[in-house]
Amino acid sequence: MAHKVQELRPRQAESEKITINLGYVDLGQVDLLVREGFYSNRTDFIRTAIRNQIERHDEALKKSLSRHQLDLGLRRYSRKDLEAAHNSGEMLHIHVLGMAVIEEDVSPELARSTIASLQILGALQASAGVKAALADRIC
Repeated sequence: MAHKVQELRPRQAESEKITINLGYVDLGQVDLLVREGFYSNRTDFIRTAIRNQIERHDEALKKSLSRHQLDLGLRRYSRKDLEAAHNSGEMLHIHVLGMAVIEEDVSPELARSTIASLQILGALQASAGVKAALADRIC
């Protein structure tokens, strides 16, 4: 008996792909560490190096988060959230370190009428129309 599996909500990407350029010697050294079994692959090495640097600057990051009043992690904004802000006459200033998601049910007009500014350190996920409507408000 065949079962149909239907995804109720598309799965969000848990990471963002980036591209870096390395010199040949650095790349060779990474490859040697991978070959010697210190890391499973180049990505594992790079991810570990980045995490080590973030950990090294942990105290400075905490102070900066507080100073800039950034929400840490994933922050979602739905049509219902923005309509509530609109109905109360509130303009939102969205400051996120991580990912901000403006749900698909938010129209560009609603986003523009309720979001005064966006400061996203990480990634912003929103429809092309919402991004275009807010382009002049993204810091």
